[in-house]
Amino acid sequence: MFPEKPRYINAGGRLLDLEIPKVMGIINITPDSFYKGSRYGTDEEILVTAARMLEDGADILDIGGYSSRPGAKDISVDEESNRVLKAVKLINRKFPEAIISVDTFRADIAREAVVGCGATIINDIAGGDYDDRMFSVVEKLNVPYILMHMKGDPRTMQNKPVYEDIVADILKWLGDRIFKLKSAGLKDIIIDPGFGFGKTIDHNFELLRRLGDFSIAGLPVLVGISRKSMIWKTLDISVDEALNGTTALNAIAILNGADILRVHDVREAIQTVRLIKKVKNIETRNAQRAT
Repeated sequence: MFPEKPRYINAGGRLLDLEIPKVMGIINITPDSFYKGSRYGTDEEILVTAARMLEDGADILDIGGYSSRPGAKDISVDEESNRVLKAVKLINRKFPEAIISVDTFRADIAREAVVGCGATIINDIAGGDYDDRMFSVVEKLNVPYILMHMKGDPRTMQNKPVYEDIVADILKWLGDRIFKLKSAGLKDIIIDPGFGFGKTIDHNFELLRRLGDFSIAGLPVLVGISRKSMIWKTLDISVDEALNGTTALNAIAILNGADILRVHDVREAIQTVRLIKKVKNIETRNAQRAT
């Protein structure tokens, strides 16, 4: 019997009810993210995008300043910090009700984003592997922490990644880190299998097919497949044409146990959640009538 997932996560005193999957909108403060439609630089672009996503129903805004696309260039701590902290401050000042996640693997940026700028979630694509102080910072802040799996680094991760059993290998990797975080008293941990981060297209589809296996961890699962190459390469289309495929795979992800969708297109993801909720509500009513 697997442990039950927690129903709520506490983001800065605000409870997110995961009985209904939540939608996280992506705001990249970068010039080179893989999808040009998600790149924002000016204050006006950042605020207009945040306003639109919140109006469309985003539960969380995820702010990142370091491109993690395959082959991405490294940037300095100062450059990432300048991008991210400015954006978090802008959004928190204009939309104090917004729940803000900071997408960084650097502990100092994570700390300042939470303590000084108003972020309430840390989203770490490296799962603590790139900064040995990250777990200590997360434990002290005691904010929700998204623990993502990545094999290699953004510059090399797609160079023929190999697994014995991709789900079992990732679960073992996650398990070691979950144990450390829970032992230190961290309450809210969210796991992310890391679609596209050191995985082939077939690996990604196998992860999606077996997403339910991650319930063994007893933790909420985040899925980030929005407009990724597993969609547009499979369909032989461009990333700009990948919204329909994203919606289809997001629906599969929810049906297979995803609790949070990280997306570029918030409105469409919210619609997907609402439609699946409608189906499940009918299933529940029918089951109740049958008993």
